[in-house]
Amino acid sequence: MMTINLTRRDFLAAASAGATLGRMGAAARYPVGLELYSVRNALQKDLMGTVRAVAKMGYELVEFYSPYFAWTPDYAREVRKLLNDLGIRCLSTHNGADAFAPENAAKAIELNGILGGRYVVMASPGKVDGADGWKRVAERLNQAGERFRTAGLRAGYHNHQAEFKGPDGSRPIDIIAQNTGREVLLQLDVGTCVEAGADPVAWIRKNPGRLNVIHLKDYSPEAGKGYRVLFGEGASPWKQIFDAAETTGGVEFYIIEQEEHDLPELEAAGRCLANYRKMRG
Repeated sequence: MMTINLTRRDFLAAASAGATLGRMGAAARYPVGLELYSVRNALQKDLMGTVRAVAKMGYELVEFYSPYFAWTPDYAREVRKLLNDLGIRCLSTHNGADAFAPENAAKAIELNGILGGRYVVMASPGKVDGADGWKRVAERLNQAGERFRTAGLRAGYHNHQAEFKGPDGSRPIDIIAQNTGREVLLQLDVGTCVEAGADPVAWIRKNPGRLNVIHLKDYSPEAGKGYRVLFGEGASPWKQIFDAAETTGGVEFYIIEQEEHDLPELEAAGRCLANYRKMRG
């Protein structure tokens, strides 16, 4: 029988390699995409070419935002064919409040079905007055969610700074969470949460299983930086966020969003993805 003697150095090296592979495996289980608002100027000039460039960077997903709602079904099919050819997917879209109106539900279902989506996310509710107004937003999400569910889609809500302002329990985001069913996605925008002075990790843990999609936007309170910092270069506690998202939040995939930048849009998007890969092994 052969005896294998491992030195302490061998053991530590093997353990380190195993930990690295574990981190790489964890990252690989969660696809990462780009919110195409990040490259909005390029997208407006050449949608197909911009999507090709994003796929070439290595993004696995794209998230179209509200202008897509003006597409015809035929154009949506052209876009879906491009996604298929490139080997990337669109699992979520950003929408104005109009997409959640009863008269527009069929169109939202048709376009998102063509694109292969899972989540129809309200990116802005429009002007909302007081707690009762936010309860009405929640009810609209519930009602639209019932219609979407028949087509295998889920409604979602994307926060900004305002939703995280106010006393805990009465913040707009709390009203949304408390007055919507668990099947309504709470799409956390990390950067705006951090800017508002809220704790993104605590929010994820407070709402287990509802953070299926998270926007990886960074923020720095340093003068002149704000949202101009690239992903991973701001003040957000990313290690703790990923841990909470993957152990409690029920995350399925991540979406990088670079709201502002000093670099050209596509270069900034590429740098964000490089930072994500470096951070996640």
